[in-house]
Amino acid sequence: MNWAALRGSGSIDRGRTSLRRSPPSSTSTRLRWRAHQRPKLERYGDTLLLVLRAARYIDAEETVEFSELHVFAGEDFMLTVRHGEGPDLGRVRRRMESEPELLRRGPEAIMYAILDRVVDDYGPVVRGLENDIDEIETEVFGGNAGVTRRIYELLREVIEFQRATRPLLAITASLLSGADRHGVDDELEQYLRDVQDHAIEVVDRVEGFRDLLQNMLNVHLAIVGLQQNIEVKALTEASIDQNEEVKRISAWAAIIFAPSLIGTIYGMNFDHMPELHWALGYPFALFLMVAISAAIWAIFRHKGWLS
Repeated sequence: MNWAALRGSGSIDRGRTSLRRSPPSSTSTRLRWRAHQRPKLERYGDTLLLVLRAARYIDAEETVEFSELHVFAGEDFMLTVRHGEGPDLGRVRRRMESEPELLRRGPEAIMYAILDRVVDDYGPVVRGLENDIDEIETEVFGGNAGVTRRIYELLREVIEFQRATRPLLAITASLLSGADRHGVDDELEQYLRDVQDHAIEVVDRVEGFRDLLQNMLNVHLAIVGLQQNIEVKALTEASIDQNEEVKRISAWAAIIFAPSLIGTIYGMNFDHMPELHWALGYPFALFLMVAISAAIWAIFRHKGWLS
């Protein structure tokens, strides 16, 4: 079998020349090699086109890196195009070369081997995401207010991972549904079912991650909202206490102001102030100070300013 492994769609023509038999070169077929396609499986006569989204977990950055893999397989050729850091297809090739019986089972066997490799590579990604979610869960209930951004970024990665894995169910179902029509033997069909079961497990885990992260985001927002409400309540209570202190200070200032004003008036010592020479002027001034201060005190007391 001729196998050409390329990187990027710009080298398609070079890949065709390296194969004794190659995929159709029509414009419509060439467009299918472009990147940013959804995962899918298409059949053109006795050839198959498989588009997959591979993923790998980068421990140092705690992120998931995605790439795209296009596979065109026929009876005696295979052309693969990688966009980004795709899976290690060298291992797939060595496996196929070491198992000629599997290789003779046609393009479905090649698709099985590549699917098996890509789905197996999803395992470390699932474990890495699970570890990140555990860390975020600890931060959420630990009161870390800055974890919102990390939850959102991880949720985006999970959604992207879900878009890469969910179509695998339709791909494997399509291969299995055409098993009888295209002469796929029982053993290869069992292999495909194993890959399908593994894919279902991954899809279920990823959907669980998405639901868990959305719940975490809601819980975190609720916790942040509760903390903000507590802070606002504390500020409101402090403002109320401060207003009460201002009211008390203002009330006592008014009470003290009344005798101070009377004393200031009679302390000016003008010549023409009859009260200065009145025998009852001094006790009258004291009585006036006490009476006005008591009246003001009673008013503020009644209003609750001096409770």
